[in-house]
Parts: sequence; C-alpha cells; structure tokens
Amino acid sequence: MNWFKSSYSGNDASCVETSVDLLPSGRVPVRDSKNLDANAPIITVSTSTFASFVGSVKGGAFDTRI
Repeated sequence: MNWFKSSYSGNDASCVETSVDLLPSGRVPVRDSKNLDANAPIITVSTSTFASFVGSVKGGAFDTRI
C-alpha cells in the first residue's frame, strides 16, 4: 500500500495515514502514523464516511484551542 499523511501535519507524529490504494471492497484503509509496523492494525471506513471526516477536518471541527 502507498500510505500518506496530510501535508498539514508537519513533523508531528500524532497523525493518521491513509492509502490511495482502496481495498477491493472499496473501503478506505487508515492507520496510526506512530505504528508503522507491517503488522500494525488498519481500520477501514467507507468512502462516504472518510469524505465526511475530511470535510469536518477542513471545517475546523477538530481544531483545539489551548
């Protein structure tokens, strides 16, 4: 799989990565960027769920204020 994380994440390791390679089921694979082991767990979500997540991120739903 060809994994990548957002260019906005910088050098912070607290990110999730996704792959441009959809699974045969058409689901989007997602993994924790801190655990890059070949046997690390991967979760999968539907393309509509992933699109909703990306929209929420872009809309600032997960922005934190410290």
